[in-house]
Amino acid sequence: MQKDTAVNDIVRRYATLQVPRYTSYPTAAEFTPDVASADQRRWLRDLDTAEGVSVYLHVPYCREICLYCGCNTKKALRGDVIAAYRDALETEVALVSDIVSGPVRIARLHWGGGTPSILGADGLASVIKVLRDRFLFEADFEHAIELDPRYVTESLVAGLKELGVNRASLGVQDVNPLVQAAIGRWQPMQDVEAAVTHLRAAGTRNLNFDLIYGLPLQTVASLRKTCEIVAGLLPDRIACYGYAHMPQLKANQRRIDESKLPGMEERIDQADAIAEEFLRHGFLKIGIDHFARPEDSLARAALSGRLHRNFQGYTDDGRETLIGFGASAISRFRDGYVQNISDVPGYVRAISSGRLAPSRGCRLDAAEKQRARTIESLMCQFQADLDITAPDMVFDEELSLLQPLVGDGLVCIHGRVVTATEAGRSVVRVIAEVFDAHTRADAARFSKAV
Repeated sequence: MQKDTAVNDIVRRYATLQVPRYTSYPTAAEFTPDVASADQRRWLRDLDTAEGVSVYLHVPYCREICLYCGCNTKKALRGDVIAAYRDALETEVALVSDIVSGPVRIARLHWGGGTPSILGADGLASVIKVLRDRFLFEADFEHAIELDPRYVTESLVAGLKELGVNRASLGVQDVNPLVQAAIGRWQPMQDVEAAVTHLRAAGTRNLNFDLIYGLPLQTVASLRKTCEIVAGLLPDRIACYGYAHMPQLKANQRRIDESKLPGMEERIDQADAIAEEFLRHGFLKIGIDHFARPEDSLARAALSGRLHRNFQGYTDDGRETLIGFGASAISRFRDGYVQNISDVPGYVRAISSGRLAPSRGCRLDAAEKQRARTIESLMCQFQADLDITAPDMVFDEELSLLQPLVGDGLVCIHGRVVTATEAGRSVVRVIAEVFDAHTRADAARFSKAV
């Protein structure tokens, strides 16, 4: 028991460090304006049309802005503003399709935001029509959308069914009314239950729930209750993220009462309690913050070593190319990343003028690609065999920097195989950071490790 307490104290010390979430490497914080339209056009022209691609569509609007939100989104009530953005999305699809050298097949399509359904069923259908006119769709492509349960109606769900949506992610966050009031998101449980009922009745095969811990007024006890209620709705996957409080970057977060935020010790206890509850209800833990039913494709990917990580979190999508459409959307190519203009009016103006809207990005050389594979392997499998992920890299300095973590019982190193121990898994982002060539002293840009 004494040894367990000592290890627990060590983990909690590392958990206070601020490190990237590593949904990409290099992280978006390292993107620069040096990468622009010429790079984007070249990477689009060089696409291997024999391979399917993934597509991400970003809709940066919500009916109201929740206090905790860290997404690139803004409040929109005017229909003409939303329609103008939809037009820009469709124009961007056409611009991109004119650049690629041949017919591109879409294997995965993901709507994110914001609240994508703010376009309405007709607006979503309009964008899909342009995509179908310009691209090919694989017969069994995955079509996913993020939804706010408060706006999931029978008519919307009927429209989603017509579009072939087969995966929906519901932003639940927390079911406790006191917590909802503290984060400016009043969401009665009957709204969530109704959304689930509508989606299941329409034949939506896969349901994901998003939860957040570390919010104001949350406790271990209240989160156990939330997990109990959520598990009873039988989702296929659950993503449970630690709240990143960065009021210096997000004005809406300044309205959160910081005195009601849980401390670091409480956050760690909350994360542990959530894992305990979902494991008890038969879910498997995937990576650092996802849970899935054993029969779900994400669980199968994790067990077979095919788990990946991208800007939407953990995924079983191993495709090399992700084309992002919309303001702030990020595209991933074999040789680099490109992010669109985040300012929505600026994005719309650029696209409406008939040009692409890149604002920044990064190029990937052979060394960066090997670092990226190493970090992704650690984040997904809690292990990296450097002879496989980075055969051309020596990493003597990195292996030396890991020695204190080895001494603290968080890492094992056998030859060139780096493995997070059971204790080290919860702070694997700290381990991954050792292989990040871009990490700077300005750690305030990132969230705490737990």
